[in-house]
Order: sequence, then structure tokens, then C-alpha cells
Amino acid sequence: VQLQAYGGGLVRAGVSLRLSCAASGRTFAANDIGWFRQAPGQEREFVAAITWNGDNTYYADSVKGRFSISRDDPKNTAYLQMNSLKPEDTAVYYCAARPGWYEGAPIRKDDFGTWGQGTLVTVSS
Repeated sequence: VQLQAYGGGLVRAGVSLRLSCAASGRTFAANDIGWFRQAPGQEREFVAAITWNGDNTYYADSVKGRFSISRDDPKNTAYLQMNSLKPEDTAVYYCAARPGWYEGAPIRKDDFGTWGQGTLVTVSS
């Protein structure tokens, strides 16, 4: 599977933005999908993940209650709905895939072997 993240932009604090992760290939539905982000000078960090069957979602504490991950397998697309954005959410956001047999938690960045190009989200105060 190949992934491409898009939907980033420059927004003001407090607004919402939805990122999309478009996949090519027939194995999208068999993969867990994760969203990660990397701010300037910082390491890439976990944001959210959804299992291959959509039964389980996971979130970093910093985004819990504000972000929501979902997937639409017929469209080969995953989404990250980001509400109440804060300046500290500014980062390049990446989507990634790992095989569904990992069966949920823990969510380890190194388990995700397929990465898309990132999309920049800038939140101004």
C-alpha cells in the first residue's frame, strides 16, 4: 500500500481541519492506520491510530477529545478530524500503515512500515 496525506494548511487557533490519507493498492483494508506528527526540532510523535476493522481507536493524550480518526475502506481513505486546534498542534502530519495482525495496542511508531509524505499544519494564535 502507498499513502499520501493531504489537507493541511494555515489556520487560526480554535478552528477545525480535516486531514485525509489516500491509499493506493488493495491491502488498505487489512492495515491499521496511524497519524503521526513532527514539529520543527522535535521527534515524530504518535497522534492517533485506528485498527484495520475500525473497531478500536487510540489517541495521544495531547489530542484526546479534540481529534478523531476514522476510515472509509471503499474509498481507501483515512481521516483525521482536528477540532479546537492549538498553536502547539503545528507540525507536519504523516499517515502510516502497519499490518492489522498487530491487534491494537501498544502503538509503536517503528511497527508502521509504510509512510506517506506529510502535510503541514500551521496553527496561528
